[in-house]
Amino acid sequence: MSKVQLDEIQKRLIREVADLHDIPEGAYNFRANSSLAGRNTTANIDIKTKEDKPGIDIIIKEGTKNESVHIPVVLSQSGIKETVYNDFYVGDNADVLIVAGCGIDNCGTGDSEHDGIHRFFIGKGAKVKYVEKHYGSGDGTGKRILNPVTEVYMDEDSAMEMEMVQIKGVDSTERTTKAELKAGAKLVVHERLMTHGEQKALSIYDVALNGKGSSADVVSRSVARDNSYQKLDMCILGNDECSGHTECDSIIMDNGRILAVPSLEANSVDAMLVHEAAIGKIAGDQLTKLMTLGLTEQEAEEQIINGFLK
Repeated sequence: MSKVQLDEIQKRLIREVADLHDIPEGAYNFRANSSLAGRNTTANIDIKTKEDKPGIDIIIKEGTKNESVHIPVVLSQSGIKETVYNDFYVGDNADVLIVAGCGIDNCGTGDSEHDGIHRFFIGKGAKVKYVEKHYGSGDGTGKRILNPVTEVYMDEDSAMEMEMVQIKGVDSTERTTKAELKAGAKLVVHERLMTHGEQKALSIYDVALNGKGSSADVVSRSVARDNSYQKLDMCILGNDECSGHTECDSIIMDNGRILAVPSLEANSVDAMLVHEAAIGKIAGDQLTKLMTLGLTEQEAEEQIINGFLK
């Protein structure tokens, strides 16, 4: 175990992206400004530094239950650009919580960028809940850039629930998620995304249902404000008897722009695939109802958006 060393700004970022107000129990790896800031392992969860490139290997033993791994990253210096490769090896029949995420506070003139490439190898019958939050702050002119890549390889009868959140302060992001599911595997994804100012966000999901009885439910809720732009690109491939569902539900405000591109590809007569997409403004009657309760129009908008993105 190595002692966690974070300054006050870094601690605030950790609270935003990992909801941590103290050092967590269980395994963790804290990274700050491209350096290790603290690590702990357990009898069932090991964390090793990669030798060939920046990043870590997280090895979770077969049958591990009710344990967690926290691997937050924070950047509080302007001008940092890093790419990190993290691989998760989840043993058969394990049941774990993994909390990741990156917070950038940029008060300078140089762009700060973190690109995290996460690969998950999930064993037979294993269950994983994965939470990834991105957050940006700081009053500098330098951009806050995050380009996460997530690859998921699911063995038979495994299950993964992913919560992907970005609701403040990230100037540019390209979020790519790819998944391959074997027989009986189940993937559930909930994405929440808000852009404002001149921000741009691209979300790509590419899910291959390769085994009999595999299933995927990929749902994105987003809000585009000011002059921001979003593109949501969701594809499910049904290559066997399977079920898949994608849903893009977006609110557009001000001069925001949103392009939703849901797509389905069935390569088996027994594949059952469905997609839904809706983009619209906040309904006037919703605003009116809240304003009759004493809220201003701006307060009413915020209440509606907060409820929508929950």
